[in-house]
Amino acid sequence: MSAAMDPRTLLAAASYFVAATLFLLGLQRMASPVTARSGIRWAGAGMLIATAATFLLPGLHNLPLIVLALVIGTVAAWVSGKKVAITDMPQMVALYNGMGGGSAAAIGAVELLRLSGGPRDTSTTSLVLAVIGALIGAVSLSGSIIAWAKLDGRMDKRYTFPGQQAFNAIVFLAALALGAAAVWMIAIAPTSTPNDVRMIVLGFFVAALAVGVLMTLPIGGADMPVVISLYNAFTGLAVAFEGYVLHNEALIIAGTRVGAAGMLLTRLMAKAMNRPISGVLFGSFGGGGEAKEITGSQKPIEAGDVAALMGYAERVVIVPGYGMAVAQAQHKIWELTQKLMDRGVKVKFAIHPVAGRMPGHMNVLLAEAGVPYDLIADMDDINPEFKNTDVALVIGANDVVNPVAKTDPASPIYGMPILDVVDAKNVVVIKRGRGTGFAGIENALFYADNTRMLFGDGAEMAAALVSELKGLDGGGH
Repeated sequence: MSAAMDPRTLLAAASYFVAATLFLLGLQRMASPVTARSGIRWAGAGMLIATAATFLLPGLHNLPLIVLALVIGTVAAWVSGKKVAITDMPQMVALYNGMGGGSAAAIGAVELLRLSGGPRDTSTTSLVLAVIGALIGAVSLSGSIIAWAKLDGRMDKRYTFPGQQAFNAIVFLAALALGAAAVWMIAIAPTSTPNDVRMIVLGFFVAALAVGVLMTLPIGGADMPVVISLYNAFTGLAVAFEGYVLHNEALIIAGTRVGAAGMLLTRLMAKAMNRPISGVLFGSFGGGGEAKEITGSQKPIEAGDVAALMGYAERVVIVPGYGMAVAQAQHKIWELTQKLMDRGVKVKFAIHPVAGRMPGHMNVLLAEAGVPYDLIADMDDINPEFKNTDVALVIGANDVVNPVAKTDPASPIYGMPILDVVDAKNVVVIKRGRGTGFAGIENALFYADNTRMLFGDGAEMAAALVSELKGLDGGGH
């Protein structure tokens, strides 16, 4: 019986089809917050089926090492996933995404090194795809590690030097040239020695990893959501290419879906940051510029006055940001919201597409606190309502509510769509201190005539507001 007719091979192929279907259905369900949790479970079940089916393939070697790797990876992921704080979720996503790209790069490395000294038993097309997948995967790995270091505060937000873009282009072209040389030496040049091929392959991976580092170094902190989305797309594409090399349908389908979803998300994030895709791929994110000097002063307010302002308002919009995540204030903010709604106040949450430090960060926080989905509005829907809003409460958000994005062409964030919080009748900003946001620029909203600053820890101030609301009208609510 041929390998193609082997029952185990047929069962593996059928399992891959089931897994691919679960991937597609899971991704579809992730499009809605209501069904996202079940979508993740469906996709996870698909991955479990695909992993188990791989053991059915004939000719599988090193089974003890494979099982050991699976155990180590599963335990490490389970422990880290349970222990990671919600504020550190962007860093974890960046690291896990990098691991996916690194795995694809490792597959390419193994294939190229295997063919360097043995019989050339593969097609030129497979070699080219192995090199492309390895290049993209290596860039995703090293770039994601730099993104993790920046998000985790272990590295300054931007590193630039004169001629950086030209230097980056040279390194990228060198990686392409070395990859092409590896393909030529393996597939076409029969006289090339294994050591020569290995040296070329080693140089290729060094250059590819350097591209990821150099590409990420000049990126500003405010653009991290775009970076995470972009490297997510890179990882998916790398996995798809290497799936073709291994003739593994599950990797091809899963990688293609991740790559496509990542590119669509990158496009949406770039639009939210008002950056063209070409700028995302080849430009220096978080560009510079000297913002105009902001006049006026930040005007403090006490929690009791804020509670009265909100308690007797008709409409309140709450704008969360990364500072809310740091303070772990989402549960108290939801309690505050419930108290306001009990008083008949209409409350909504306004979410900017790049609020937090990864796409959907604020949505996850609010869902964790139990905020109903129908109270959460995105930027395009909520912006027209700010003019009719009595109080806009900003907690932890900074750059995404900065009006200089519309008024100061010299500002690094000029042109970025923002939440029009400044249009509300009254604005209250809960902020620990007077520092700048992740983009490193001053926020003109804090100095506006209709803005008051409630200085203090986000969770403590939210708790104080809840307490003050209970005291209104003699504790009637």
